[in-house]
Amino acid sequence: MSSRERILGRVRRALADLPADETPYEEAVARDYLREHGGLTAGQTVELLAENLADYRAVVHRTDAAGLPDLIARLLAERGSERVLVPPGLPAGWLAATGPARVADSAGSTARELDRVDSVVTGCAVAIAETGTIVLDGSPDQGRRRITLIPDHHVCVVRVPDQVVASVPQALGRLDPARPLTWISGPSATSDIELDRVEGVHGPRTLEVVLVDGESPACRTRRARLRARLACAEAGAGVRAVGTPDCA
Repeated sequence: MSSRERILGRVRRALADLPADETPYEEAVARDYLREHGGLTAGQTVELLAENLADYRAVVHRTDAAGLPDLIARLLAERGSERVLVPPGLPAGWLAATGPARVADSAGSTARELDRVDSVVTGCAVAIAETGTIVLDGSPDQGRRRITLIPDHHVCVVRVPDQVVASVPQALGRLDPARPLTWISGPSATSDIELDRVEGVHGPRTLEVVLVDGESPACRTRRARLRARLACAEAGAGVRAVGTPDCA
């Protein structure tokens, strides 16, 4: 008898005396735990994400949609990248200003071929503020899992605030468990028994996360005006708000 058969046999014996109408596990376990903590605004949640990403040694950049192509071009140039791996559904405008040769994500690419690529640029499925984690799910703007595990430099674009959630339970609610999920908290790192940290063993040595403000100028203006009116109401009738509240 193998170890697997022995363990399964013990499980079957332990469950043998359960009545047929026993409440299923999915219903028996209470799901009334908190889904987030602190009641942060959207703007504060994005700031917490940036803080925790940096704490995990990711390099964080902030820009808007108009400045994204130039920022990506600068990051690749500073890295000295000559070849950049591109997922099939990456928005064309993101690399409009880049100079490196683009390498398409191909199912036939070997690990050795991918290792010769200098950088990879992807989007993400969701980003979790409390843990400083970005999650990829293999969507067209992210490509297959291995293209973000072999190249040494990963530039990941996160649209804020739309793709940012506060907690892991909120992220799970957005994700499809049937998809190939990759959870990334900072650059790949490991340590030996003496706690000597080594980066780049199981994935990119350098992770750069670009937080892109996804709001249009018109939407941003409307939101600022709404917050100004709310500030006036909270301050009391007839009191004029000074300045514009933070657009969070």
